[in-house]
Amino acid sequence: MRTHTEEKPFHCNFCEKAFSQKQHLKEHLRMHTKEKPFACDVCNKLFSHKSHLKMHLRTHTKEKPYACEICSKAFSQKHNLKTHLLTHTKDEPYVCDIGIKSFSDQHDLKEHSLTHTKENPLACSICNKVFSGRGHLKTHLRTHAKKKSFACDVCNKLFSYKSHLKTHLWTHTEEKPFACDFCEKAFSQKQHLKDHLRTHTKEKPVVCDFCQKAFSRWQYLKEHLRTHTKEKPFVCDFCKKSFSQKLYLKSHLRSHTKEKPYECDVCNKAFSHKSGLNTHKRTHTKEKTVSI
Repeated sequence: MRTHTEEKPFHCNFCEKAFSQKQHLKEHLRMHTKEKPFACDVCNKLFSHKSHLKMHLRTHTKEKPYACEICSKAFSQKHNLKTHLLTHTKDEPYVCDIGIKSFSDQHDLKEHSLTHTKENPLACSICNKVFSGRGHLKTHLRTHAKKKSFACDVCNKLFSYKSHLKTHLWTHTEEKPFACDFCEKAFSQKQHLKDHLRTHTKEKPVVCDFCQKAFSRWQYLKEHLRTHTKEKPFVCDFCKKSFSQKLYLKSHLRSHTKEKPYECDVCNKAFSHKSGLNTHKRTHTKEKTVSI
């Protein structure tokens, strides 16, 4: 019944994440405790979840239950099939977990997923975007209304939500009310503190569906996913070359702008890349070695 009411009475004491079922909490806790109760009978390798053991066993049995409906190629893991499907869809990298249907837009996939979950989707009357909850639809409608009634007294910037204004005000006051208990570093936003805490707990709750690699932040996963989808959303305005990471584009742009932000402390020679500066610095250390 709780799956319909969205009631989540089982809370994690480590990260405050909540679950509708006790078993789901129990499984989640192993991420913190590092407990691995499931052992492989063949090689004794340990796993925290039964499903992970089940996937691992296929490396021994050579079982390949996931077959491509387009070319019949079979795979032992579902995420490998998903990766393979991209070779057929190419321009439709978002693949449905239940069927093999793929989409060029993540929202279209989300909308399609509702046909499997039997949810009654709520559609925006302006752009037809679909939402599973009335609250999400209400929040979305404000993007069309563009009603920004909360103004900053310092810089007059407008916000749609009072909470966003409150967060923004800390950029003026430099107030940082969220302090880390481990190192006392402080943050202006609770989410920033939450992200920082993972540097201490080593928690990596965000997992890649393709290769099971884990990350501490959603942003890191988002960047990693492009190694699978081959997506390159960052385009150079000068030569139209595209890149998977914003950092790579920024570095590339210097070949056009001739900007050289990395300066040598010894002779003031400047370089467009840090690697160039590091290579150059060795010429000074060699000079010292020779003079000695």
